Amino acid sequence: MDRVGIIGVGMTKFGERWKKGLRDLIAEAGLKTIQDANITGDKIDAIYGGSMSAGRFVGQEHIGAVIADSMGLNPIPSSRVEAACASGGLALREAYLSIKGGEYNVVVAGGVEKMTDSCTEEASLTLGGAGDQEWEVFNGATFPGLYALIARRHMHEYGTTEEQMAEVSVKNHANAAKNPLAQFQFEVSREQVMKSPKVADPLKLLDCSPITDGAAATVLASEEVAKEYCDDPVWIDASAQATDSLAVHDRKSITGLNAAKVATEKVFKKSSYDRSEIDLAEVHDCFSIAELCALEDMGFVKKGEAGKAMEEGRFNLNAELPINTSGGLKGCGHPVGATGIKQAIEITKQLRGEAGKRQVDEAEVGLTHNVGGSGATAILHILSGGR
Repeated sequence: MDRVGIIGVGMTKFGERWKKGLRDLIAEAGLKTIQDANITGDKIDAIYGGSMSAGRFVGQEHIGAVIADSMGLNPIPSSRVEAACASGGLALREAYLSIKGGEYNVVVAGGVEKMTDSCTEEASLTLGGAGDQEWEVFNGATFPGLYALIARRHMHEYGTTEEQMAEVSVKNHANAAKNPLAQFQFEVSREQVMKSPKVADPLKLLDCSPITDGAAATVLASEEVAKEYCDDPVWIDASAQATDSLAVHDRKSITGLNAAKVATEKVFKKSSYDRSEIDLAEVHDCFSIAELCALEDMGFVKKGEAGKAMEEGRFNLNAELPINTSGGLKGCGHPVGATGIKQAIEITKQLRGEAGKRQVDEAEVGLTHNVGGSGATAILHILSGGR
């Protein structure tokens, strides 16, 4: 069966984009990716756009139509997909499957969120909707609170320390400082993370990803078309998705995300690569503990050992396995609908050798790990520049 390749990528700067509206962000990212693909709009067959909650953030629904309209791509079919913070990853997966299944040849997969038009309290309530509204949000649980429970249990069972969690933010800020499109282009120290205000004990402000505006887009194409338009397509080698219970209290364990474990096994079973061949990964670090859990869930370290490995620097830029070279959600920012696409863009740039100061030496195979809510959805992709 023909492969599916990424032939174009584009994204806005992530951050507090006060002078840009939702349509502006969509148009900017869309134009960049179409130009990067060197393709014209009449060659595009469909659009899949990830957006978690534009209706609550900016009062705009019918996002599929908004995306096509903003990009000047009417009347092609345009669909909005939603999987909370994994909406972007889902858009990429749906675009991939639509080409893999033979329905389309060229598809745009994108994501967008305009979050800062809402006050912090409203944004927190909206984000809370990615969890269990009846049993968690109604009873006062916030997302920092839910991940704080995960962190506390992980600390209790495996001896993980707050200092080890802080190293996640230190690493990701160091990478973001090298990324001109990142929200936070500055480094932080472990001491700064530890002294930052507590949000939900043991998580502090610098353990948490920010509220962010931004958009990102990719152009995917069938193998024949990809080779026609691009000398070096990045191939989507495998894609997988899994789900778990919405409420944290219904899960068998809260020290890891079972959906991520299942999706990992699926994606490697489908892939022509194994774990040892992964050169770098973009993982979902909405909170520092989430990155540690992700590394364990995906089998890159044994359960309970991610904190120690992080402290040893094993996931730093050009170390054993570089993680979140973009800066991750923590440093680059987290416009929830766009995050999964941004992850794929970072891997694509790395495999093309276009990541600038954060370029990983001899990167050939990368992985993206995108999580919805507190772990009810997990979507993984393996991307390669060869074979």
